Amino acid sequence: MHRPAAFAALLGLTRAASAIGDFWVQNDFCARVKGASDDAPVTYEDPATKEKTTHGTADGRKACLHHCVTYTATQAIVAGLGARALGIRVHPGAAAAALALSFGTHYIADRRVPGHGVLEKLADKTGKTNLYKLASHGMNGAFHLDNSWHHGWETVAALIATTKATTR
Repeated sequence: MHRPAAFAALLGLTRAASAIGDFWVQNDFCARVKGASDDAPVTYEDPATKEKTTHGTADGRKACLHHCVTYTATQAIVAGLGARALGIRVHPGAAAAALALSFGTHYIADRRVPGHGVLEKLADKTGKTNLYKLASHGMNGAFHLDNSWHHGWETVAALIATTKATTR
């Protein structure tokens, strides 16, 4: 198998898995609490019980970690099954390195502590502060910058994953 074909296939598979992991697998609690900190606590209302709880740094980190574990597991399952169906044999070390990169960069982006998150700081340093803060006209700038961050790192991860890829 030519590496460009394996790369394209794995990038498509991991991109689809990322959307599934971010929007279908991630639970409401993680989505709302993963950016919580002691300085910027998050109050979560359980949709079933209507019970309200307040969460700080420790819970924010746990929620983000839980989300990143399920997100990366979704990528591993989808990419693994898809690669197998396409006859691509991915080297285990390359797959592990690609998934580790995806996990780490996803945590970095999704741990959006107000005023301290990496994406917010990066937006500030690159003149994208207004886009990051945009939340009107049907747009959410932080969401779009988050997604483009993930797309970029998934591309690097797919390049890593195709190292030593062969056909079955």
